[in-house]
Amino acid sequence: MDDDPAIRRLLVIFLGLRGFELLEARDGTEALAEMRAGNVDLVIMDLMMPGVSGLDVLRERAADPTLLQIPMIVVTATDKRAVSDDLLGKSVYALIAKPFDLNVLLATVAACLEHPRAPVLDAA
Repeated sequence: MDDDPAIRRLLVIFLGLRGFELLEARDGTEALAEMRAGNVDLVIMDLMMPGVSGLDVLRERAADPTLLQIPMIVVTATDKRAVSDDLLGKSVYALIAKPFDLNVLLATVAACLEHPRAPVLDAA
């Protein structure tokens, strides 16, 4: 989920060509709805979005044991040092800084789907 349609499109095309099925969410409200509907195995999310932000999603996810089971990769332009400790407490699998390397993202997604309970936090 990202508020930038170009980034969402890039991820859908790049990961889709590698066999992944993706749902797009423009904001935290859409992402939470898809998560609650049970439609996702993994969430890739930006932190800074208007309205319901990625941090808001993480807070709601942390309070809901069902949502907490969904692995999450955070891709953000926010200074990683400023958010790392907070994200550790919210069971984030990995934190990838923007601009990101698509191959690092792909490897992180694959690793997360294979071992979702073994967070690496700082993937790049």
